[in-house]
Amino acid sequence: MTSESGTATLAQVVHVLEQMYDPAWAREWDAVGLVCGDPSAPVRRVLLAVDPVDVVVDEAVAWHADLLLTHHPLLLRPVHGVPATSSKGRVIHRLVRAGCALYTAHTNADVAAPGVSDALARVLGLTDLEPLDADPADPVDKIVTFVPEGAFDKVVDALAAAGAGDIGEYARCAFTSPGTGTFTPGAGARPTVGEIGRRNDVPEQRVEMVLPRARRGAVMAALKAAHPYEEPAYDVYELAAWSGPRGIGRVGRLAGPTTLREFSMLVAEALPGSAQGVRIAGDPMGEVSRVAVCAGAGDGLLDAVRTSGADVFVTADLRHHVASEAREAAGDGRPYLVDVAHWTSEWPWLAGVANRFEGVLEAAGMPVEVHVSVKCTDPWTFRVPSPGGVVR
Repeated sequence: MTSESGTATLAQVVHVLEQMYDPAWAREWDAVGLVCGDPSAPVRRVLLAVDPVDVVVDEAVAWHADLLLTHHPLLLRPVHGVPATSSKGRVIHRLVRAGCALYTAHTNADVAAPGVSDALARVLGLTDLEPLDADPADPVDKIVTFVPEGAFDKVVDALAAAGAGDIGEYARCAFTSPGTGTFTPGAGARPTVGEIGRRNDVPEQRVEMVLPRARRGAVMAALKAAHPYEEPAYDVYELAAWSGPRGIGRVGRLAGPTTLREFSMLVAEALPGSAQGVRIAGDPMGEVSRVAVCAGAGDGLLDAVRTSGADVFVTADLRHHVASEAREAAGDGRPYLVDVAHWTSEWPWLAGVANRFEGVLEAAGMPVEVHVSVKCTDPWTFRVPSPGGVVR
């Protein structure tokens, strides 16, 4: 993807974003993608923020941003209109008047690898990350065909070029085994080898290659084009699903064990400040080594946290009853709970997006200026200490 002018269009920028955060990964209830903006408009400046709220729009307009990329959707629930008299309509109107597009990457960015929880895990110093609640891997097929001697390389190369044979960091992966093909061409056949009306036994190689199910049509077309036989024999198998690298939340390890108190101080120092601060449930001197995180609201993942063997779970928006029941169910006190503000848990993602996004467009000859908003959009603005005493 290159631009003759050196300036990216909004359509090109959206293409890059959707390679990083495929909208198909979003949960079905979510609303992601381009909210407003002309796909043919040039994009030179991009502002990144968690929330599409007035204070962020102020910043985008003042900085003359061409695109505002946010994590949270503006229009999560269906609306029948966006009049400028409503809060959401006001955002749309102001952005349109300023020539600034709005794009949302929400749950598709949550589950991506790397995604929002990877960024939270990274600032907490976690390594050996794996999904807390893994999504199934993309559907995979296996194609099996039978190739006469001398045509093996041509067929395998064609299948690989069409998308088959990729396993992790390895390409053109295939399994082969020798055998014998037998067939009798009919009167209307045009056999590559053998004679019409006579049984023919031909040395062949059995070839097996995996492929993304989305590439099935292209791989089958490549097989038929490259195979020397008039009627190549082949089978396509749908392989069982397994867990993939994407998913909600992450589990990882600290460089060394520490106490819950020390770990909580690390969390407080690593994340932006908020009125809520950091709330902790557990023994301050309890040992912490394995850590689960979920940027944003994660109290629906407590069963997965327990299964993961994590000592502590860092997330946002933990409700009273959910936290209380989790603590009561924890026979040894684990998992301990660390609750932070929703905005602070997701803000670290913005820096990673900025670096990757800027780098891809730079490499494509379409440099953009990317700025990460530091405006705190957490809805809670201050906290007062309670004067009342509690008997413990």
